Amino acid sequence: MNSWIDLDALWKIVVIGLLAGAGLPALFAVGLRAVSLPGRDDGSTATETGGDRVLGSNPLGLAAGAVCFTVVLAAIAWGIYSVVAGT
Repeated sequence: MNSWIDLDALWKIVVIGLLAGAGLPALFAVGLRAVSLPGRDDGSTATETGGDRVLGSNPLGLAAGAVCFTVVLAAIAWGIYSVVAGT
């Protein structure tokens, strides 16, 4: 093992970087997709009700989206806390 490169620390940095760098944006995208899922068709369209809807009417999609957004916000808060606390 080279004294210049700590392989144990390197793989930890790569894994955390992949999770935070690709995992959190992917989870955010899944949350956006879940929130936009259509629900039951009640016979009205978006133009009849006054414009485009941002949120879908599927309660399960809204719940899944809320969970995804909560996890992303918790990860952001944990990262800010870690930087401020110096750990």
